[in-house]
Amino acid sequence: MTASKIAEGVAAQAAGTDRSLEIARKVLEIEAAAIQGLIGQLGEDFAEAVRRMRDCRGRVVCTGMGKSGHVMKKVAATLSSTGTPALFIHPAEAIHGDLGMIVPGDVVLAASSSGGTEELLKMIDVLHRRGVPLIAITGAARSTIAERADLHLSAAIDQEACPLNLAPTASTTATLALGDALAMALLETRGFTLEDFATLHPGGALGRRLMTVEQVMHRGDALPRVRLEASLREALFEMTEKSFGITAVLDGEGRLRGVISDGDLRRLLNTEPAPGAGGGAFLDRSVRHYMTPEPKTIPADALVTVAQEAMERHRITSLFTCHADGRLEGLVHIHDLWGLRRK
Repeated sequence: MTASKIAEGVAAQAAGTDRSLEIARKVLEIEAAAIQGLIGQLGEDFAEAVRRMRDCRGRVVCTGMGKSGHVMKKVAATLSSTGTPALFIHPAEAIHGDLGMIVPGDVVLAASSSGGTEELLKMIDVLHRRGVPLIAITGAARSTIAERADLHLSAAIDQEACPLNLAPTASTTATLALGDALAMALLETRGFTLEDFATLHPGGALGRRLMTVEQVMHRGDALPRVRLEASLREALFEMTEKSFGITAVLDGEGRLRGVISDGDLRRLLNTEPAPGAGGGAFLDRSVRHYMTPEPKTIPADALVTVAQEAMERHRITSLFTCHADGRLEGLVHIHDLWGLRRK
C-alpha cells in the first residue's frame, strides 16, 4: 500500500470519527432539550397524579407498548425501590387475561407517545368499569388516550433525536424523566428516609453502602477490653489475643473510659526504657496512666460509610459503639469495611 493510500485511509477514519462525535452531540442536545421542555408542561394534573399514587390502597400498575413499555418497566422499578409499590404489566398480555392482576385500589400509569396505542385503548373501558383510575403519559394532548384518561401528563417533544425523526429517542427519554419526577415527588411526600431506602436495598454494592455499623460490628467475647485497674501488660495481651490493634478501657460499670492502641504502645516504647535494658516497669502500671480518654465512638445505627469517613478523617482504624448509658456495645474495624468493598 502506498503512502498516499495510507494517508487517505487515516483521513477517512478521522472524518468518520468527527462525524460520529457530531451526531452524538446533536442527539444529546435534542434529548436534553426534550427534558428541559417538560418543565413548562407540568401542571395541576401532575400534582394530582402524585396525590392519587400516594393515596392508592393498592399498587401503581405501569404499562406501555414497545419502547414505552421498556421505559415503564424502569419506572415501576424506581417507584418500588423508593417506597411506592408498583409493577409492570404488558398491555398485550393484559388484554389477553392479565387484566385480572389489576384490582380496585390500584392506579394505572400508562405511557404512549402517540396517545393511540391500540392495546392501551382496549384496556381503558375495563379500567373504568372496575373503578381503576388511569394516569396517561402521552406526547399528544389531543389523542384518544389523553382525553379518556383521568389525568394526563404531557411528554410532548419537538423532535426525535433520530436523524429520520422516527426511532423513539427523545420521546422515551422524556417519558423516563417524567416517571423519575413522579417517583421522586412521591418519595418526598411519603417522607421516605435513608433508612427506608436501606431496608429496600439489602443486596449488591448499594446494599453494602447502606449497611449499618450494627450489622458488621464485633460484639460479646470478641471485643477487646480491660478494666481501668488492669496493667498495661494485660492490655497488651488482650490486644494480641483479639487482634484488633486496640483495646477498650472500661470502668466497673462497663462504661467506655478510654482506649489503648498499638500506636500508643509504639510511642511508649520510644519514651520508656525497654524490658531487659533496665526498664519495663511501665508495663505493670495501670492503663489509666496511658490510655486515650474520651475516644471517638459511633452510633450502632450509623451507616458504615459514615464510619469509614470518620476513620479516614481521624486517621484511626477502629471505632467503638456504646449503649445510651456509655456501656461498651461493639467495635467496627477498618478491615470490616474493606471486606465490604471487595464483595
